[in-house]
Amino acid sequence: MAEPLIVCENLVKIYKVTEIEVVALQGFDLTVERGELLGIVGASGSGKSTLLNVLGGLDRPSAGRVTVGGQDLLKLSDHGLDRYRRTEVGFVWQQVARNLVPYLSARANIELPMTVANLHRRQKRERSRELLEAVGLWDHRDHRLVQLSGGQQQRVAIAVAMANHPDLLLADEPTGELDSSTAQQILELLQHMNARYGLTTLIVTHDPHIARAVDRVVTMRDGRISSETIRREDDVASALTAGIAAAHAHAQHVLEEYLVVDEGGHLQLPPDLTERAGIGDRVTLELKEDGLLIKPVAGRSASAAPLIALPEDEPPARRKAWWQRVRKD
Repeated sequence: MAEPLIVCENLVKIYKVTEIEVVALQGFDLTVERGELLGIVGASGSGKSTLLNVLGGLDRPSAGRVTVGGQDLLKLSDHGLDRYRRTEVGFVWQQVARNLVPYLSARANIELPMTVANLHRRQKRERSRELLEAVGLWDHRDHRLVQLSGGQQQRVAIAVAMANHPDLLLADEPTGELDSSTAQQILELLQHMNARYGLTTLIVTHDPHIARAVDRVVTMRDGRISSETIRREDDVASALTAGIAAAHAHAQHVLEEYLVVDEGGHLQLPPDLTERAGIGDRVTLELKEDGLLIKPVAGRSASAAPLIALPEDEPPARRKAWWQRVRKD
C-alpha cells in the first residue's frame, strides 16, 4: 500500500499578537492519501486557513510533525521550503489578485511559474496549452484579466497552480467570490483535474454541498478535527461521471459522518447535539454491549459554578491567604 501524501501528528501552531497568544492548531492529526479529494469545513477561526498555510510551506508549525511526500516540513531549510513551494505544491486563493498578474494574458500567467523554474520555451508552450485546454480556456489564451469573467479567472488560477506539476493542490475558498452556478462549475473543474492528473486536492470552503463533491470532508473546530464525513465509492464515482449538478439531483446520497477521537482520547461533541441532549460541563460514561453511552449529569449546565468559589467579599489580603491554603491542601 502506498504511503499517504500528508501526515500531520499532534500539530500545534501558536500566533503571538502583541502580548496575546492565539492557538490556531492544537494537537491536530490528519492523514491524506495520494490522489484524495478532501474538503475542509469549519467556522471562522477554527484553523482551516492556518492548516493550509502550514501544508503549503507558508508557515512553520510551533510543534508536532507534518510530512508531505515524505518530507518533514519542520526540518526543511529556508531554501528547501522555497523549492517545495515552487515545485511541489500549488495554491488557489479566493482573491484573484493573489493568483494572477493583471497585465499578463492567461497564457503568460500560466507560463510565469515555469519561467521562474527555468523551463525551456517549448516546455512552457506545451504545458500551458495542455492546461488551458484542460480548464476550457484555450480560445481565451491571449485575454487579460479584465477580459475574463470571475469564473474564467479562477480557471486560469487553477491552471497556474498546476503549472509545475505539483503533487498537492491547496484551494482556500476558491468559490467564495463567485455566484452559486459558477461556484458549482469550479468545484466540477477541481473534481476533473483531480481525476485526470491524480492530484491530491484539499479544498477549504463554506459550501454546504461540498460533501457531495469530494471523497471525504473533515470538520474543524478549535484547531482540531471534530468530525469527518465520508461518501461511499459508488456515489463518488457517479459524481465524477455525471458532475456535481447531476449528483445534487440524485435522490440517494450515502453520507456517513463520524466524530473523531484523537490519540489522547479527546472527543468534540457537536454543540447542537449537546444542547438538545442537555449536556453541560459533566457527563457520565456507561459501557454497553454495542458501544459507549454518554449521559448528562442532572443539574450541570454549561455555565455551572466552579468547584471552588473565591470569597469575593473577603479583603484582598485574606483572599490571598485563603487561596494559598487551598493550593497547599
